Amino acid sequence: MRITDIRLRLEPGQKVTLQPVSWERFEEILVELGQKRSSRIAYANGILEIMAPLPEHERSKVLLADFVKTLLKVQKRAWEPLGSTTFKRLGMTAGIEPDDCFYIQNYKAVIGKNRLDLTKNHSVGGRV
Repeated sequence: MRITDIRLRLEPGQKVTLQPVSWERFEEILVELGQKRSSRIAYANGILEIMAPLPEHERSKVLLADFVKTLLKVQKRAWEPLGSTTFKRLGMTAGIEPDDCFYIQNYKAVIGKNRLDLTKNHSVGGRV
């Protein structure tokens, strides 16, 4: 039975860890779960973790992101926000979804891009 054949409903604060999960299966699960979901995913070394954040986690995330934006504005620095974009790289067999992230030093490299190639150096950015 395929893992996504099972309906998985996580309550806030719950997490599920699955192993072993191949890189190919990780990619399939990302597609099957889709872009519009409240859960967060982390994958490394064949271990997949799916987590549903608690409300207090989300509040802290928003406060930290607002703080970073304010600091950047005060410093008159430009940035490109990428939210909770999924970052993954086959060569590292790892993938993660930050709560929020910002490209700061290399913001010009990601402006207007729909996909990022993490094998290139432009992928270094500040994350919250």
